[in-house]
Amino acid sequence: EYGVCENLRKLEITGVSCRDVYAKLLHRYRHILGLWQPDIGPYGGLLNVVVDGLFIIGWMYLPPHDPHVDDPMRFKPLFRIHLMERKCATVECMYGHKGPHNGHIQIVKKDEFSTKCNQTDHHRMSGGRQEEFRTWLREEWGRTLEDIFHEHMQELILMKFIYTSQYDNCLTYRRIYLPPSSPDDLIKPGLFKGTYGSHGLEIVMLSFHGKKAKGTKITGDPNIPAGQQTVEIDLAHPLQLPDIENLRDFSELSRIVLEVQEQVRREEQEQEHQQEEEDCSQQAASQPAAKPLGGEGAEGEETAAGAAGTTQDKAPASQPFVLPMGVISRNEDYPRTCRICFYGTGLIAGHGFTSPERTPGVFVLFDDDRFGFIWLELKSFSLYSRIKVSFQNAEAPSREAFDEMLKNIQSLAT
Repeated sequence: EYGVCENLRKLEITGVSCRDVYAKLLHRYRHILGLWQPDIGPYGGLLNVVVDGLFIIGWMYLPPHDPHVDDPMRFKPLFRIHLMERKCATVECMYGHKGPHNGHIQIVKKDEFSTKCNQTDHHRMSGGRQEEFRTWLREEWGRTLEDIFHEHMQELILMKFIYTSQYDNCLTYRRIYLPPSSPDDLIKPGLFKGTYGSHGLEIVMLSFHGKKAKGTKITGDPNIPAGQQTVEIDLAHPLQLPDIENLRDFSELSRIVLEVQEQVRREEQEQEHQQEEEDCSQQAASQPAAKPLGGEGAEGEETAAGAAGTTQDKAPASQPFVLPMGVISRNEDYPRTCRICFYGTGLIAGHGFTSPERTPGVFVLFDDDRFGFIWLELKSFSLYSRIKVSFQNAEAPSREAFDEMLKNIQSLAT
């Protein structure tokens, strides 16, 4: 049932019965299988707990080294659980470089659990903190600090090491689900790796909600923490990009986007006005047959979604694309053709998530597995590439459960 049937022959060697495996391992720890987000301040993370033979292993998934967004994910074990002969299940911490050592898992509730290391001396290195930092830097960034010339980037890296190393002995995890999909979705929803300037690569969950699409951070940074909605795409407002020569002019792209932003603002005001009129009409005793609340809004949503679909149908299979002059990109190897673009907003903030605001931008769909976002105010470009991993036990039981999960991780981030 949990992917161990083909390995049960090993039980004859270990002397552990199938009943022991089920009762002491699979049944007892069944609630921790699936995807989880560790509570590591603004940084978050992605943990995948799976059954591997006669083990349950918690794998931490890490983005590839910046800026190689198309490279596969990296992963390392954080803990494992297994049976030693007929004894109870044994929990081992896998953190550090000295091999497995004693650990503990506490299941707080169905959608939350915590891990604790009982031998943190196994995490220490003979060379002290300097050696630990150099090792962490090679694993996290694939380079040395001397290779990173940008002073601000050096500060961010050092800050992350100091902050995250405080969590090497105890961590709490909260369940996350993969987004449910629909045949009407622009592309298949899921997890993507994205470039975030000096912060490096981060993991974002793309999900669809009617005429909106949302990108939620699974990993984050001190400016926009994990759990926050980094981008929102307005699928009711596709953008017609200028020809390739005019697209190089940032002011021309900015003009197009700001015109759509003003159009969106007017439409929102009209919807608010209609809502107020409907509220008044419902309260009026002389109009008992008033139109149900939200009737026009619902029709408007359907029309808008239909309009977006019509635009997509009429749009060419691909069109030339190039970043405007002055727009900074960590990865210059972005696709030079795209399918369609939409108006969207991106969340920006100061250090410590101060003064957050949504600013206009352009969502660029390249293909089924890659998209980009042009941050107009920052004059920067983020490239996103799909995480192609088949995660098990990660489906949401319902759309409502998924939406509730998004609200919970955002409220925790705030």
